[in-house]
Order: sequence, then C-alpha cells, then structure tokens
Amino acid sequence: PDVAALTVTFFLFEFLAATQDIAVDGWALTMLSRENVGYASTCNSVGQTAGYFLGNVLFLALESASFCNKYLRFEPQPRGIVTLSDFLFFWGAVFLVTTTLVAFLKKENEELIPAKEETKGITDTYRLLFSIIKMPAVLTFCLLILTSKIGFSAADAVTGLKLVEEGVPKEHLALLAVPMVPLQIILPLVISKYTAGPQPLNTFYKAMPYRLLLGLEFAFLVWWAPKVKHEGGFPVYYYAVVVLSYALHQITLYSMYVAIMAFNAKVSDPLIGGTYMTLLNTVSNLGGNWPSTVALWLVDPLTVKECAGAQGHTCATAAATELCTAAGGSCVTALDGYYVESVICVILGFAWWFFLGPKFKKLQDEGQSSWKCKRSN
Repeated sequence: PDVAALTVTFFLFEFLAATQDIAVDGWALTMLSRENVGYASTCNSVGQTAGYFLGNVLFLALESASFCNKYLRFEPQPRGIVTLSDFLFFWGAVFLVTTTLVAFLKKENEELIPAKEETKGITDTYRLLFSIIKMPAVLTFCLLILTSKIGFSAADAVTGLKLVEEGVPKEHLALLAVPMVPLQIILPLVISKYTAGPQPLNTFYKAMPYRLLLGLEFAFLVWWAPKVKHEGGFPVYYYAVVVLSYALHQITLYSMYVAIMAFNAKVSDPLIGGTYMTLLNTVSNLGGNWPSTVALWLVDPLTVKECAGAQGHTCATAAATELCTAAGGSCVTALDGYYVESVICVILGFAWWFFLGPKFKKLQDEGQSSWKCKRSN
C-alpha cells in the first residue's frame, strides 16, 4: 500500500472533520442553557454510536462476500454488496448535502451572540489556547486525563486484533456489535441523569475499577479462544460470553466518556466555547490514543519466543529468528506479550485510580472562576 498517500488522505479527512467538530461543540454551548449544557455529551455519544454502526458494523457486513452469500443472496457472488469506494462516495455525498443545507438554512441568532465571543484570528486563538492551558485547574486536568487511560490501553487496542489472530472472523466481531447499538444509544440517556449535575466526575471515578477488571476478563477471552475453537469455528456460548463481556465494557466505557464530556461542557467558558471545549475534548481523546499506540507497539517486545527444533538458537531478535529458521527450527510463542501487557496495564490503572483519582475528582469542586478565560485586550 502507498502509505504516504493514505496518510495525506486521512489527514485531510481528520482535519476537515475536526474543523466541523469544533463548530458543533461551540454551537452546543451557545444553544443549550448553562444548566442543560451537560446534555451536549449525550447528543455527541448517541450520534457517534449511530455513525459507528453505519460506518463500521453495517459496512463490514455488506462488504463481506461470505456474509452476503450466507444471509442476503440466493446465488453466491465473489464480492460483497458494497465496496469501500462505493461506500465512501455515497457518504461523502450525504456529508456534502447535509453540511450545505446547514450552511444555507440555519441562521445565527444575532441577538444572543456576545460582542466579544469570537477571537480575532488564528494567532489570537492560539495565544488564547496557551493562556487557557497555563491556568492551574486546566493544567492539572490535562496532566491527569493524559495518564488516566493507561490502564485500558491493552484491552482497548489489542484485544480485537488478538481475537482475529486466534481465528475469530472480523465480520463476526463486527456483527457482535449489533446487539450493542440499542445499549449504546440508551446508555448516554441514562448516564446523563448522573452527569448533567454539578459532579459528573463521580461517575467517571466509580466506573473506572470495573473497566480495569474487564481488561483482565478480555485477556481471558483471548486465552480461551483456541481452547474452544473447532473445525466449524467457535461455539455459540463463546460468542454469548464475548457479547456479555462487551456489553459490560460498554457500560463502563460510556459512563466514563459521557462524564468527561459533561465535565468539559460544564467548565468551558462560553465566551470562546468551541475553542475551549474542543481543547479539553482533544486532550481527553489524546489521553486514550497515545497509550493505545504504545500498547500496540509493545506487544512484540514483551512477547517471549523460543526456537523449537534447533538446539542452541533463540528468537530474541530478527537476526536470531532468521538463524533459527535457517537451522531448520521455527519460532514458537512461549508467552504472548499481550498477557504481560494486560496485567501491567491493570496494575498501573489501579495505581492511578487509588493515588490520583481523588485529586481528579476534586477538580469539579473548583469555582467557575478557576476555569474562566482571562482575556488580555
């Protein structure tokens, strides 16, 4: 694959989507009253669930030739009902039409816009961002949220890949998400009752240990997969346990996600709402993304392999692996790095929850003045 071209293309995708994301964040802050601003996170999570279902679950099913031949066709065909290019083209057109309609049909309420709401340019915006980050409350929030999700990185980033490696078909994993869709839509509505109030971070703190323990349960599912696999695939009870585990995981994940979004909306200064809220949301997202990247990278270095069939050889490095193969041996995994990583992550996660969690909760007791942006004219 042309990695450079793919990187440029996806960078443009992300850049344009992020630009609209900032606009919608600001829109939510100015549209909703201060007591209802916590519900912005509910709208966000319900919308993301619907998009995830259409763009991931539905697409993987319709693109899979085996799924379409088995459930949707009378005569088998070598490819699925849709291709990636067709899918992207269709939703690109939908995106373009809906965005254009909003641009032409939605009018700003000029009476409600404060005279000093907008920054005067890009330089002014970045200067303002740096002044926001330097505020003690915001700086503490950023440092804590950037380290809060280390404990979940192995479970979130590596489990799905390991299940596929153990033989679970990826379209089956995608279909297992179908029963989750009603749950993912209902959950934010239920959780918002607890997060729309003055202390949304309590929900984040309470859900964290359960999500950490589910990380160990995910590692068990990966270990269990080859034990129950048979020629026809996997038994129904295995998939039932996976669905139940995933449902419990979604409850904890959404509890934490909606709580953080509600907190960010609550403390954001409406004077520069979109910029402020997106900064906090970006740091929150980064807090989940960087540990996942590190977790993926560390799986191989943490994996212990032995050279079977050739005496005196190891598989510690790429060169040693080649020598083992040349000597007629083969490298077999003695200890998968995923299991090592899962245990380390859970230990680090509980350490964060015990020592830094109470400090994180105390941020919601800070007065509104601690989060107010001090503009310099």
